[in-house]
Amino acid sequence: MCEFKTQEKTQDGVQGITQDGVQGVTQDGVRGITQDGVQLKTRGKTKSRARGRLSVREMVIFSMLGAIMFCSKIIMEALPNIHLLGALTMIYTLVYRKKALIPIYIYVLLNGAYAGFSMWWVPYTYIWTILWLITMVLPKNMPRGVGAVVYPLVCGLYGLAFGALYAPAQAIMFGLDFNKAIAWIVAGLPFDLLHSVGNFVAGLSILPLSIFLRRLSIQARILPQKTEEKKILE
Repeated sequence: MCEFKTQEKTQDGVQGITQDGVQGVTQDGVRGITQDGVQLKTRGKTKSRARGRLSVREMVIFSMLGAIMFCSKIIMEALPNIHLLGALTMIYTLVYRKKALIPIYIYVLLNGAYAGFSMWWVPYTYIWTILWLITMVLPKNMPRGVGAVVYPLVCGLYGLAFGALYAPAQAIMFGLDFNKAIAWIVAGLPFDLLHSVGNFVAGLSILPLSIFLRRLSIQARILPQKTEEKKILE
């Protein structure tokens, strides 16, 4: 008796394989095999592989966000230590998580290209990453009432600690010992206080702007809309 090898068509129009072991082709062109021991490459697996890659849309959006950071810095340069960089760093991190490092470092590179890659720029290679990391370890899906208080406080405290975070690079590059490094930090405290106040005020916009940016990103199909995110956005 001979076996007939046939192909079947599923309800969603994707050609599959029968139990006889005949290979079929899915809608997205991936060859698959049935239950006979060979793995079937589904569209889900194809998508999961693509998740690690940046789409053209993401590259454009992240470039624009990095440019927004840079332009906001240039526009507000007349105000000493008053800027939106801390707030924008937290907003991007709350929305894009790990991928927020892309617009952050686009800003860092633009800033260096504009003002020169000199010694002042070296601490910028790590100092914004610290705020990104702090934001990453904050609880996800924080209640709005709590986030409205926590985000500005974190942003303000970061501004207060900015001089201390900047100091290690200064000490290494200029050969400062511990006492001189502390004196350098103390001398900059008035600017750090101003930085802290400016960050706190700018931090009041973190929650509403992060919600707004998440909505735009979902509409642009950069972010998936999960069940828990629907509750937050409602």
